[in-house]
Amino acid sequence: MRILFLSYWGLNDGLTTSTVFPHLRLLQERPDVEAIRLVTIERGAEAQAALTFAPGYATPKISFEPLRSKPGRNVILNKMEDFTRFPKELIRQAAEFRADFIIGRGAPAGALAYLVWQKTKLPFYVESFEPHADYMRESGVWKAYDPRYLFQRHWETRQKQLAQGLMPVAENYRRQLITEGVPARRIVTVPCSVDATAFAFDAAARQRVRQRLGYPGPEAMVGIYVGKFGDIYYDEEAFALFRAAADHFGPGFRLIVLTPQPEAEVRRKLAAVGLSAEQAFVTKAPHAEVADYLSAADFAFAPIRPAPCRLFCSAIKIGEYWASGLPVLVTPGVGDDSAIIEAEEGGAVFDVTRPGSVAAALARLSILLAVPDYRTRIHELALRHRSSARAREAYAALLPVGSAA
Repeated sequence: MRILFLSYWGLNDGLTTSTVFPHLRLLQERPDVEAIRLVTIERGAEAQAALTFAPGYATPKISFEPLRSKPGRNVILNKMEDFTRFPKELIRQAAEFRADFIIGRGAPAGALAYLVWQKTKLPFYVESFEPHADYMRESGVWKAYDPRYLFQRHWETRQKQLAQGLMPVAENYRRQLITEGVPARRIVTVPCSVDATAFAFDAAARQRVRQRLGYPGPEAMVGIYVGKFGDIYYDEEAFALFRAAADHFGPGFRLIVLTPQPEAEVRRKLAAVGLSAEQAFVTKAPHAEVADYLSAADFAFAPIRPAPCRLFCSAIKIGEYWASGLPVLVTPGVGDDSAIIEAEEGGAVFDVTRPGSVAAALARLSILLAVPDYRTRIHELALRHRSSARAREAYAALLPVGSAA
């Protein structure tokens, strides 16, 4: 098999590192895979930069060629131009590479794969398939009349009808797709997997990071948040949650925030809720350093803004938190994870619209943190629910190309 693997994110995006590279490795290990061509979509400064594909493992079967978005245009016009130009470039690449099929990572990549199919009938699969158009509308990023929303929603319908296989990240969405008429044999749930070994708790890293940050010995209670603020995540509510945790745990509370957003902006919001520079550490950490920071923490935040489509997602950060043995404070209705957290004591669920919910969740968290060796038990959640074996099993079930009928 010769596979053209299309990522909608850039080569250096954290999501490519954490979700695409591991799957390329799984595919490369298959003896029936002859070659893989990784194609990423580069925007902004990355579209003009020299890019080096270095996933951290040998790649004898994998080549790389990006699609580069043109700079300096209105974002809507730019994306629309991409969706007319990129399919032509992908058709060229697929012919040159002699691809047997395309795997698109995410529904926007699946849209491009569908547009290639429309011209060439080249079969395609979609990993991490989710209702992206509705995600963006419910998050307030797109309006119902936005051309991006209308086109993406149509393309998602066509993916459901024509993809050889769909790999949603939540069992909730697999069941929904079946009710919509997608044959069950063409759907395999693959939650966003994590390397449970790479993210496992490291006592030496914990001591090293806590000493560097000047945390006051073992009595420091450290919460960590990895991600952005705004859009699908809470913003002001997240900072209020940090304040509530500080009030609950007292003077020993410390906060680590790993975010790509400007440090000055984050610090201004922390100061607005009364969290000082001594209490909160803020940085943009490379993905390779995240595991050490997780080891330094005691619990984690996942302030994901609730919305109907959030039931169909799989937050990579929750899998990484679990792999490090961290209980998670999460909102209700986040993929399959909120239910797992409640049923298997993987953290606590809070609802900012319910008075007393945050306080109750923090109290529940304190009980979990008091259990001896809680990190070992929570690490097992990552092994059960976020193992890369799920992706391997999906590939075994769906590849090579079968009937899409």
